Amino acid sequence: MLNAAGRQVLAGLCGVDGTVMARALPSWAHADAAFETKSAAEPVAVWRVGGAVVGPVAFGCRLCAARRSGVPVGWVRYAQRWERVCVRHGRWLLDADAEQELEYLDLRSLPEVALAQRRWAGVARRAVRGGVEPERVFALAYAVVARWWEQALYWEEERVWPGRLHQVAGGDAGGELERWRIVGRDAVIFPEVVAVADALLDPVMAQRVWVDSGAGRSRPLPADGAFCRALGERVGRPWLGPVVATDYGGPLIVWMGAVVRMRRGQNRPDPYAKDSWWVRQELQPASMAAQLRVRAKEEKAPGSGTTWRAAVSAEQRFLITNLLGEAEEQVLLLRGAQVGSTADAARYLLETLSCGTELLDRALVQIMVAAVNAGVGLEEVAGWARLSSDEAVEILGAYRGADGQ
Repeated sequence: MLNAAGRQVLAGLCGVDGTVMARALPSWAHADAAFETKSAAEPVAVWRVGGAVVGPVAFGCRLCAARRSGVPVGWVRYAQRWERVCVRHGRWLLDADAEQELEYLDLRSLPEVALAQRRWAGVARRAVRGGVEPERVFALAYAVVARWWEQALYWEEERVWPGRLHQVAGGDAGGELERWRIVGRDAVIFPEVVAVADALLDPVMAQRVWVDSGAGRSRPLPADGAFCRALGERVGRPWLGPVVATDYGGPLIVWMGAVVRMRRGQNRPDPYAKDSWWVRQELQPASMAAQLRVRAKEEKAPGSGTTWRAAVSAEQRFLITNLLGEAEEQVLLLRGAQVGSTADAARYLLETLSCGTELLDRALVQIMVAAVNAGVGLEEVAGWARLSSDEAVEILGAYRGADGQ
């Protein structure tokens, strides 16, 4: 990234007008706080990770390259998740930073995904008219639906996503279910992400949230509220309403709470408390690259080979891996937390540590359950978890009770 003087130098060296450079270099129009400490007349350049500044990096369509240049070369570009469909060739273009062999997923049997990309253009215009950045609306809807994706392993009524996943996997995900759930997630859930984004922008839906909250007469949001019922119908799942209405702590409930607070005019110290489009870091979905790295570590770890995979179901292994990956991301976030006032930094550190600890506790329980179900003695499992046998029995009993087992 360059300051104004730096851009002039580069344009002069290239012999190209600045407007052309702006089209060629995504970083051209971006500023940086580091420039504020330098003289405006001095050319200054700073390095930044492109994906963090401009957006995620995706593979380009080789067939499109061949059509324009005659050569099916590989290429990459900055591409947001709402522009990943090559409509001409029916492909979903995957993240280019995930170190996996696939560049795209075949969507020719899933026309609803390409249709959702066309529909997103209208949703984005609606967001702009409402004074909201489309990127923020998409980020919230993406977080909501990605959370559903993790929970859908336990939804007996869910039929749409498994069918789509098998299609993008070439017909059958088979024994690679865990990997395909990571690689195929964004393509499979994309139609629902667009539908949820459209719903969250609808004033009628916001009014339903207000009515469900008591419309001024404060009461807990009900499990059978009109908003969640309508949202389930919008994504083609009439049964979904009560399921998502009780997902306390999820991004959808957080959004609903912010809508209610704004309607009531409540003021809170947290500057984001009344920002309905803000997605907390811990609620943002893990990227494909992060999930694949966690999976690779699990496969390379001693003792995680054939015996583990034979004894533990793919669904449970995936749930454990995902929890550990989320906990790892929370710990990594702490590296940049020591900024701002002492109170703000301390609050952020404690909240992030608390979230990471909660994720690790959940992973611990899941691993204990998997080990016991695989035939490992309860006393051994308790010892590995540094618990007494009585404590282990209590934890496993509480888990089975909460899971309906």
